Amino acid sequence: MTSDDVERFRTHAPENLTERYAHRAAHMKPSEIRSLFAVASRPEIVSLAGGMPNLTALPMDMMAGIVEKLIRDHGQEALQYGSGQGHPQLREQICDVMALEGIRANPNDILVTTGSQQALDLISRIFIDPGDVVLVEAPSYVGALGTFSQYEASVVHVEMDENGLIPDALRNAIKTLRYQGRKIKFLYLIPNYQNPAGVLLPAERRTEILDICREEKIFIVEDNPYGLLGFDRPSPNAMRAQDSENVIYLGSFSKTIVPGFRIGWALVPQALREKLVIASESSILCPSNFTQLTISSYLADQPWRDQIASFCELYKVRRDAMLESLEQHFPAEATWTKPGGGFYVWVNLPPEIDTKALMPKAIVAKVAYVPGNAFYADGLGSWSMRLSYCHPTPERIREGVKALGGVVKQEMKRRGTALN
Repeated sequence: MTSDDVERFRTHAPENLTERYAHRAAHMKPSEIRSLFAVASRPEIVSLAGGMPNLTALPMDMMAGIVEKLIRDHGQEALQYGSGQGHPQLREQICDVMALEGIRANPNDILVTTGSQQALDLISRIFIDPGDVVLVEAPSYVGALGTFSQYEASVVHVEMDENGLIPDALRNAIKTLRYQGRKIKFLYLIPNYQNPAGVLLPAERRTEILDICREEKIFIVEDNPYGLLGFDRPSPNAMRAQDSENVIYLGSFSKTIVPGFRIGWALVPQALREKLVIASESSILCPSNFTQLTISSYLADQPWRDQIASFCELYKVRRDAMLESLEQHFPAEATWTKPGGGFYVWVNLPPEIDTKALMPKAIVAKVAYVPGNAFYADGLGSWSMRLSYCHPTPERIREGVKALGGVVKQEMKRRGTALN
């Protein structure tokens, strides 16, 4: 017996665990965005990379008072296990929140989850067999891509433009996949101020996409964390408002109240509810009673609609700072989206520019972003980048965009790309 064997026996260290991984573990890869956090969080770096909500507009004394009163008056319940489906009072209040976007819902059809990310994981676990096709926007949310990959789905991107998913592109993708004999499970999309592109899907396209999916017997997963964060006008009614049987709706309080409580939900057709609750109970037993009741108290006693309006004003100022700075400091060859809400701007550069390879130079210039290929499952997006305006101050946004524009121009000059 070698000294290594003795040490392993003495400490009970596991032997060769990596050789015992399940096959699906090979599909578990670190998020491009999470990998950036260590660098982007350094104080000298202007981070245009993360999507952290800005909590400076949230009165912390008010939140402290809610928590104190909850523990004092309802501590026995708040600190105890709860229902696997979620607290009944909060589920009723969630119905009131969704009504702002045209949804009429029964609280019995809601499952409270640990953020909407967990809801997406549960849906994937229930529906995806290895090799099943999941249709997504091009580009799409990196967290969703990671989840689909873990369940060994085949992700197929569908083309977007400045108005979101293109219905004809969806028709063509479905036709091609059917011809190839492949099994399409569902369409996943973010219709409101999409992550990462920031675009808004118009009402008429929503109806057309619903019709296409209904005809093709493909259900829709509508992820809507940003729907109430429109700056200039309300977003169209949710797709779930038009179709209660073929749409699974995901919502979250992370962007409209606080992300740290990790409270989201899924509104599902009645036939799916029991299976989803069982799946959730098997992974987390129940969502946190404490965070649910804190959110519930906030919704019951505070002017939460006014608070959302305050967040919208805060983000609008930052959006304007980013768009003005892009116009001022980026080359004419670059194009970008002009979001009417949410957190993000999507920038396209000349195809010769690899934004992932450009990242070290940006870090030297003290600015961070997310390279576009993080939002594709097929390796595309190398000449694009996502810029986030939600968290830095307007002054820091201008500083970061100016520095990044200089890096981009220098790279274009080095490569001999025309500069106007």
